[in-house]
Amino acid sequence: MKESKGTPKSQSNRRSFLKNGMLAAGVATVGGGLLTKASALGRDQQEGSLTPGDAAILQLLLAAEIIETDLWQQYNELGGVAAPANSSYVAALQKLDGDMPQYISDNTDDEMSHVAFLRAYLKSKGQQPVNLDHFRTLPSSKVTGIKQIGRLTNLMQLSVDTTWWTRYRSKENPDLGGSFPQAVPSLAQGQHPAIPTSDGDLGDANTNHIQAIANTAGFHFGFIEQAGTSLYATLSQRVSSPEVLRITISIGGSEIMHFQVWHDKAGNAVPLTDGSLTFVDLTQNQPESLQANLIMPEPCDFIKGMPECAIIRPTGAGQLDAVGAINGFFADGLFTGQQDPTFKELLLELANAADQAQREL
Repeated sequence: MKESKGTPKSQSNRRSFLKNGMLAAGVATVGGGLLTKASALGRDQQEGSLTPGDAAILQLLLAAEIIETDLWQQYNELGGVAAPANSSYVAALQKLDGDMPQYISDNTDDEMSHVAFLRAYLKSKGQQPVNLDHFRTLPSSKVTGIKQIGRLTNLMQLSVDTTWWTRYRSKENPDLGGSFPQAVPSLAQGQHPAIPTSDGDLGDANTNHIQAIANTAGFHFGFIEQAGTSLYATLSQRVSSPEVLRITISIGGSEIMHFQVWHDKAGNAVPLTDGSLTFVDLTQNQPESLQANLIMPEPCDFIKGMPECAIIRPTGAGQLDAVGAINGFFADGLFTGQQDPTFKELLLELANAADQAQREL
């Protein structure tokens, strides 16, 4: 994931953006309640209410979970336990692990539960949860039987950053300036489907192609969940309320469990070449930076002057913080085809607000 540090906008710019009529009424209401800190700070805090910073963090995390749920639902429709058992896509996924359909369905259920919980919790604290339904305009896969409904995410034109793979095998830490090569260089170039786009991708004549699609999905699963792993850890450092901290570290722990599963499965990608896309055999004769069964985080520098330590990384500002995570999703191609510019503006407004949150003791 390409990491970037956002430049916070002024409160007046935020208010004018959210009141300019470009957003759906529900989203504008959320923006007005979440991002205008001045009015919130001017009110007496009621017992049990959220600080503006905690509200901003939870709204951003809810938006991220809504995005994750949308993409995992698409993977589940085509590769989960309810997908056609004779699907060549399911068979290709099972070459990475025989239990892939179950894992995909379970990951989908988990993300849906995160969305439902965060929505309910925000409402319980008098906050209107962010709503992204206005932006569900991207097309579905044309595979027979798939619902033709508007999606938030596009899994058919991805450029997957695989530096997370080499990062966790390195003794370097991105928070201290470390940089990492791509594990699958061709996957980070061009646009590649992670789900079959039509019935034509499923034919016997395209066996190599459907396996390349499944391999791409395997690495994309890990890419998505490593972002959540770092995001929750980073934003937890800014939380004020002990209860909100309990929420972020608990849901964040679930994201870590997801990442560990997909980290293990991505290494089983079948070696092949499909057009410009090449996967090598990561299970045989690879250096430590690529070795498939090295899925535990390598100890690295963490706190200057202290011994190396096995940790989640990055967890520092300007890396996979809120703005970095959102920009990484865009660089991934998740929203290719989204024509409404206010979608990116809204997500970055939410991300900037979360990154500006400060722990109030």
